[in-house]
Amino acid sequence: MNNPLLERHELPPFKSIRPEHVEPAINQILIANRRNVSELLDQAPLTWDNLVYAIEEMDDFLNQSFSPVSHMNSVVNSPELRDAYNAVLPRLSEYRTEMGQNAELFSAYTHLLEGKTGGELDTAERKSLENAIRDFRLSGIDLEKPDQVRFADLSKRLSELSSKFSDNVLDATMAWTKLITDETVLKGMPAGALELAKQAAQQRDKEGYLLTLEYPSFIPVMDYCDNQVLRKEVYEAFSTRASDQGPNAGQWNNTELILEILALRKERSQLLGFDNYAQYSLATKMARDPDQVMEFLQALAKKSKPAADREFAELEAFVKQEYGMESINAWDVSYYSEKLKEHTFDISEESLRPYFPAPKVLQGMFEVVRRLYDIEIKQTNDIETWHADVSTFNVYKEGQLIARFYLDLYARTNKQGGAWMDDCRVRRVLNNGILQLPVAYLTCNFSSPLGDKPSLLTHDEVVTLFHEFGHGLHLMMTRINCAAVSGINGVAWDAVELPSQFMENWCWQEEALEFISGHYETGAPLPKEMLSKMLAARNFQSAMRTVRQLEFAIFDFRLHQEFSGESDSQVQDILNETRAKLAVLPAPSFNRFQNAFSHIFGGGYAAGYYSYKWAEVLSADAFALFREEGIFNRQSGEKFLSSILEQGGSADAMDLFVEFRGREPNIDALLEQDGIL
Repeated sequence: MNNPLLERHELPPFKSIRPEHVEPAINQILIANRRNVSELLDQAPLTWDNLVYAIEEMDDFLNQSFSPVSHMNSVVNSPELRDAYNAVLPRLSEYRTEMGQNAELFSAYTHLLEGKTGGELDTAERKSLENAIRDFRLSGIDLEKPDQVRFADLSKRLSELSSKFSDNVLDATMAWTKLITDETVLKGMPAGALELAKQAAQQRDKEGYLLTLEYPSFIPVMDYCDNQVLRKEVYEAFSTRASDQGPNAGQWNNTELILEILALRKERSQLLGFDNYAQYSLATKMARDPDQVMEFLQALAKKSKPAADREFAELEAFVKQEYGMESINAWDVSYYSEKLKEHTFDISEESLRPYFPAPKVLQGMFEVVRRLYDIEIKQTNDIETWHADVSTFNVYKEGQLIARFYLDLYARTNKQGGAWMDDCRVRRVLNNGILQLPVAYLTCNFSSPLGDKPSLLTHDEVVTLFHEFGHGLHLMMTRINCAAVSGINGVAWDAVELPSQFMENWCWQEEALEFISGHYETGAPLPKEMLSKMLAARNFQSAMRTVRQLEFAIFDFRLHQEFSGESDSQVQDILNETRAKLAVLPAPSFNRFQNAFSHIFGGGYAAGYYSYKWAEVLSADAFALFREEGIFNRQSGEKFLSSILEQGGSADAMDLFVEFRGREPNIDALLEQDGIL
């Protein structure tokens, strides 16, 4: 059959890709790659061009075939596509481990780096070889054959478990719905949220209001619904997804998967000579050892926890005085926090929505990067996509097309929750001398447009959009042509959040908000009075947010550092101990947050969730230069562009930061930005 995944395309032909294409294509490519690598190693002499570049060409074709499949599995999931995707994951894992344990290939790469031809390599090529040799060792190249076989088996199984974990979270999220026929039950809910719930019911041929666990439905209930009983029901359903608790207890239960994932990660790490997975994880990160990570997190906790306790005490006092309640439950915190915010600052996220229609926010975001980096972004209508919601854009600098991206903004059924950026194409020079432009996928889960009304974003969602676009810029603005260190490739994981968190800062600047915002009916910018209130409320409960993130980060790192497998309750025990030290309010006994913690069990943040806070320090310190020089200072923008965005992973992350800032980062920059110091 004609198989689009076996053809070279400038961009993926999404409408032509079928589940039945996946296995034949990936199998055929892997067979060809194995044969080609063997033939390449028979050449003499081996050079960068006839070996490393040739393998880069093969890897790029494999990525071009699998990338749209992986992406579609996340954004237009179906049983057939899921089965096809899961069927090839073990084979891809086997192939990658096999290449990582290829002794001839390892010897050839080492010779190229250390031999006399090594002096002919440019900086990016040398860095890519250094990373490759490190990764050979992390793939078990130095192990005896039986241990190599075991390492490969562990890697294959871990790939399967990670995918199954994510599938369970998605299935558990989609499985729960609640139809409300009496609108008074939803008293307090914003009009937009009610319209969305009504639309969801109509789409399923029901009358009333349909609540789901997707974020555009879940968040308004928790923040605004006056009905405490309903808030508790929704909270319990959300916090028990894929677990042994809650309304779907036992279905899609990730508990055993978590224990197996942790056990196999530890075993694989110990095969390589590490004490635990936390040590293994740091081999590719900026942080030098586990002690440095824990000291960093504990230092933040020490300075943040007292402030968080004060913020929670303020909330308790407010609730007691205004509502006569002696205590607050977990399902009350967001609701009463929003009430306190409105009481203190006379502002709410919902009151801001009309001023942040998605089209206006996009236009404003593009204006921000135009002023910073002198790039133009234009929408195009001639690129094939996977869903009618998706928009496509071209990126230009000095009149030249330099990158493209897909934008998938809205939540829908069979789409994974959250927000992320991924690569569709990486910048590299093809074997015909033509430059392959970088292409990004940008995915969010905002409320969709309702009728003629555009999607209206909360300011938090505006920040999320800017965050993901920052990741996209890191991929798209690179000037590095060596694929292994181009864009986000080769970037230390705890530095990869720097460009994304850096972009968030412009969502809080008056000069930028003048054109990022505009009322969806009148076009009027955010009124000065509302702007002042929003900026005044920026650090509302910032310490509580910080300790919440530290709870996730410390739990993750301790889990991968301390897991022994001796007790089935160890995961919950470590989470409970972490919460006891950091949480301002004890979690309910039924809470199973860890069972849907996809970042560390279904994604790439295992023993790396600390990266968010680590990179926040980098971004806060980086933005401090713009506060000093002007938020649209072109020299500062060009400096960030040339030192960080354009360099990708071609140099050490700390060296690049020092190149930009002139010194290493200071933790106080973040604490000052968040109003904690």
